[in-house]
Amino acid sequence: MPPYHRLGEIPPKRHTQFQKPDGSLYSEELFGIEGFSNNYSNIYYHYPPTRVKKIEPFSKQQFEDWNEDVHRHHHLKTAGFKPGSDAVLGNMVLMYNKDLTIGIALPTQDMSYFYRNGEADQMYFVHDGHGVLETNFGLLPYHEGDYIIIPRGTTFRFTIASDSPQSRFLVVEAHGSIEPPRRYLSPNGQLLEHAPYCERDIRRPEELVTHTERGEFEVRVKVGGVISSYWYDFHPVNTVGWDGCEYPWIFNIADFEPITGRVHQPPPVHQTFQGPNFVVCSFVPRKLDYHPRSIPVPYNHSNIDSDELLYYVNGNFGSRRGIERSSMTLHPRGIPHGPHPGAVEKSLGAERTDELAVMIDTFNPLKFTTIARTLDDPAYPYSWFAE
Repeated sequence: MPPYHRLGEIPPKRHTQFQKPDGSLYSEELFGIEGFSNNYSNIYYHYPPTRVKKIEPFSKQQFEDWNEDVHRHHHLKTAGFKPGSDAVLGNMVLMYNKDLTIGIALPTQDMSYFYRNGEADQMYFVHDGHGVLETNFGLLPYHEGDYIIIPRGTTFRFTIASDSPQSRFLVVEAHGSIEPPRRYLSPNGQLLEHAPYCERDIRRPEELVTHTERGEFEVRVKVGGVISSYWYDFHPVNTVGWDGCEYPWIFNIADFEPITGRVHQPPPVHQTFQGPNFVVCSFVPRKLDYHPRSIPVPYNHSNIDSDELLYYVNGNFGSRRGIERSSMTLHPRGIPHGPHPGAVEKSLGAERTDELAVMIDTFNPLKFTTIARTLDDPAYPYSWFAE
C-alpha cells in the first residue's frame, strides 16, 4: 500500500466539525476499500460530493471477441495504431478476462470531462509523452517510464503538456487493488530491505489546487461496463484537504532496482505490482548472470497455469527476434516458449542487457478482442522453427 500522506487543510480529529471561514461546514467523504475494513482516506470538500444536478447515459463498454480455431502464441504490432481521442475513451482494449483488461491509448486530446472508474483500479504505463494527472487528491505530473496507479473511485482527468511528443500508454483496468507485492511488505505495510524499490521512489500528489467555481461540470462514471454522465453545478476538484493511505501514486520503471544472480533468475525477481489474479513485472537494464558457465537468456519454459504478456518498451530484448518497439507478445498456457534459435549462443559471455519491457502474467486465461486480430503476426508461432 502507499504510505500515509496528508495534503491541504484537515481538522484535528476525523468526523468532527470542520468549519469554513464563514462558519458553515466543509463536507467530509470517507474514501475506502473493502467497506470500512481496509485502506482509506478522508477527503474534505467545499461542496457535498452527493449534490448531483443531472444523470444521463453516456455509453456501454462491450467487447467483440476474436474467437480463434487454434491455441497459439501471438505477436501484436501495436506500433500500427493510429493516435486519437483522449486517454480514457481512446483506450483500445486488446485482451481481457474477469480480472482485468489490457489496452493501448494514444491520446491526441485533453479530456473535456472528469472520469471516475467505480469498478476497477487503473494502471497507466507512460511509454511516451508527459503531462499532468489532475485528481481530487491533487496534481500528479507524469513523464516517460511512469507507472500511474489510480485507485477505483478516484475522480481524475489527463492533461497532455503542450510540448509533449505523441503520447502512448499501456493501460490496465483491474477488478481489485494494484499494489506492491505482499512478500516485499512488513506486517505493517513498510517496503522491506530486500524489495527492489522503497517509499522514497513513490511520487504522491504534492500540490492541491482547490476550485470553487460554479457552472456545469461533467464526471463520467463507469460501473458494470456502463458509463454514466453525472452533471454537477460545481467543479469536481473542490478539495480543501485530505489524509490517509488510499490515493493515486506514481512509480517510475527507472527506479526499479534489478535483482541479479550467478545463474539466470526467474521472473518473480522482476515483479513490481500484484493485482487480482495477475502480476506486473519490470525488465530493466541490468548486469547479467555471472556464473562462468551461465546462459544469460531465459531457458525454455511452460506456463502451466498462466498467460504471459510482454510489452516491449525500448532496448534490445536478447531472447527475441523480429520484435518492434511497442510490440506485444502473448505466450499462453499449455505451450512451451523460450529463446529464439541462435539467441542462447549469441548471449554467451554477455555481461549486461539494455532491455526495457513490462510483463503481465495472468492466472486466468486472456481473451482477445477483434482489435487484436488487426495487429497480429500469424507467422510468429513458427519463429522458433529453423533448419
